[in-house]
Amino acid sequence: MEFSSEMILAILNIILIDVILGGDNAVVIALACRRLPEKRRNKAIFMGTGLAIILRVLLTAITLSLLQIPYLLLCGGLLLVFIAYKLIADKDEDIHIKSGTSLFAAIRTIVIADLIMGLDNILGIAGASNGNLILVIIGLCFSVPIIIWGSKVILTAMDHLPGLIYLGGGVLGYTAASMIINEPMIHSFFIAHPKFKTLLTTSIILIVLFTGWLKNNLFKENYYQ
Repeated sequence: MEFSSEMILAILNIILIDVILGGDNAVVIALACRRLPEKRRNKAIFMGTGLAIILRVLLTAITLSLLQIPYLLLCGGLLLVFIAYKLIADKDEDIHIKSGTSLFAAIRTIVIADLIMGLDNILGIAGASNGNLILVIIGLCFSVPIIIWGSKVILTAMDHLPGLIYLGGGVLGYTAASMIINEPMIHSFFIAHPKFKTLLTTSIILIVLFTGWLKNNLFKENYYQ
């Protein structure tokens, strides 16, 4: 399989989306395994994450097939716009995960929590992959080890570099715009009017970033006054 510039960009988008959105999943892994002995902790991390990856690939494949239904790609893009906003606006929310006291309990916690918290990842990755499951698998192969081994680094970086959250929101906004533009029922319009493609993409990214920034700054200041 030849890797064109578009494919490489799609893979990079998948990796970035999964790493940015996977920060919370890294917390799940750490919290679920913190009461286990070190040897069992490593086994729980590998087994739990492995099962989560398999399920995520299967769910992404299902999502890709569902997005072939008319107007679902459009709906998915609009939902991803909201997810991008929530990523920025809810960056200070706390995560409460019960740690497992046995290997099975830790694995179960990782898998269940990853599936619940990974729905945004699945939709974002499905949109960034342009319908190519191979790109999804390649992207996950790169991003998952980063999430596992760099969980503390990711979370610390997000705490001290708020720009990473906005970068992730911008990437999701770009992906959402691509999903909307590639909706088969309206795609011909954007082919005939390419300027609207650029306008829509730019507008969605700016709306996501501005509303997220507004929520984090202006509304938060009013709340504490």
